[in-house]
Amino acid sequence: MFKKILLAADGSSHSKRAAEKAIFLAKKTEGSSVTLIHVIDDIPGRTEVLEEALSPGKVPDHHKERTASIEKSLEDEGVTYEVQHIFGEPGPSIIRNANNGDYDIVVIGSRGLNPFQEMVLGSVSHKVAKRAECPVMIVK
Repeated sequence: MFKKILLAADGSSHSKRAAEKAIFLAKKTEGSSVTLIHVIDDIPGRTEVLEEALSPGKVPDHHKERTASIEKSLEDEGVTYEVQHIFGEPGPSIIRNANNGDYDIVVIGSRGLNPFQEMVLGSVSHKVAKRAECPVMIVK
């Protein structure tokens, strides 16, 4: 049913619950795969670049740690997956990947790590649900 699943996660408790649902869906369809997308909405500062010797596009380890437990769950459950850490604004970045990636479904938590952005600008999950061209599952 859902062979190509896009899981948007930022390491929040809601995204971890979304990962559980993505794993459930993936295990229901033989040959399915999950793409875990983690959008980093802050551009590395000068100090971070100097301290970590970042090259353009390199993701700092502390950002990768946010999704490490989700990656472990995917691996432990035997789900085929890939990980994409990208820089950008979360809503538009997830929508662009969902619409350009020919996904069957997007699974996303209802709240993320940035409560200020949700309060002022509207939630990322709401933006994704409105603009994604495939079904969107929002997990509380």
